[in-house]
Amino acid sequence: MIVRLGYVAIALNLPKVTSSSTVTYSRYEKINNEEDRLHKLKQVTYSNLKDLETILDYNISNNIHFYRITSNLVPLATHPQVMWDYRKYFKDDFRYIGKIIKDNNMRVDAHPDQFNVINSDKESVVENTIKSLNMQVDMFEDFNYEDGKMVIHIGGGKGGKEESIKRFITNLEKFPKRIKERLILENDDKTFTAREVLKICQKTKLPMVLDVHHYNCHNSGGELKDILKDVFKTWENEKLPTKVHFSSPKEFENDRKHSDYIDVDAFIEFLDLVKETVDEDFDVMIEAKQKDLTLIKLMNDLKEKRKDIKFIDKSTIEI
Repeated sequence: MIVRLGYVAIALNLPKVTSSSTVTYSRYEKINNEEDRLHKLKQVTYSNLKDLETILDYNISNNIHFYRITSNLVPLATHPQVMWDYRKYFKDDFRYIGKIIKDNNMRVDAHPDQFNVINSDKESVVENTIKSLNMQVDMFEDFNYEDGKMVIHIGGGKGGKEESIKRFITNLEKFPKRIKERLILENDDKTFTAREVLKICQKTKLPMVLDVHHYNCHNSGGELKDILKDVFKTWENEKLPTKVHFSSPKEFENDRKHSDYIDVDAFIEFLDLVKETVDEDFDVMIEAKQKDLTLIKLMNDLKEKRKDIKFIDKSTIEI
């Protein structure tokens, strides 16, 4: 069983490199003329793309094959008062980034922010979510990267869970196919448990990412092993292996906040549980404050703890 580890957005080993620089709308408004406004947007976008290239090169040189790209690559791309045509200016740049990803067999996905709420009871929020997720799909298409996926939560529980789930499924039917075919649904730490999200995934035929930390903080009872096979089964028609999120509580057991690093003993316990339950490769997105440094430390901790694990490269193990 092959397990690959990945990290989120920022490489802390690369100081002053970020692909998430932005331009606030208030700052944009203060720029006096349209030409200078456009210049600022193009300047920041170009900087983000160059830094993304630097991060991808870093990942490649360190055998990191799994990476979550920022959803803030292009400033003000979906702002209703801006909506600038960035694709016209950066077509070749996006295609070049995509070539790096594909030539090196990297897995890259995204996790659009919490303002994207598919099950909202407000039509304007749903419309803005469609607009935002369409832009995310545009990015993957501009990369010419067919495997790009978006992780999203079910949303809020207004009106009760049963009604919220019905609203999610009903609203999802209105979404363009290009969005739906790239969605992954995730359990959260406050409202929708892993079992509930699993049922939604089974109804909608969408893959599920199990967030282990969220499960520990908020679940429907029972044992995690009882749902693992079914979670993995939601990926049976997908090209890429099952994806899992893993993090450790920051200050106390089941603290919702993420720790800087990963508790290696808890991670080993999870690896053993998966190995006992399923027989499939999977990828683990490490969600920790220290980003790539956490991944590196976790690999080193695993080497000290478990001599029976085979270390294939700097981010890949066989268990």
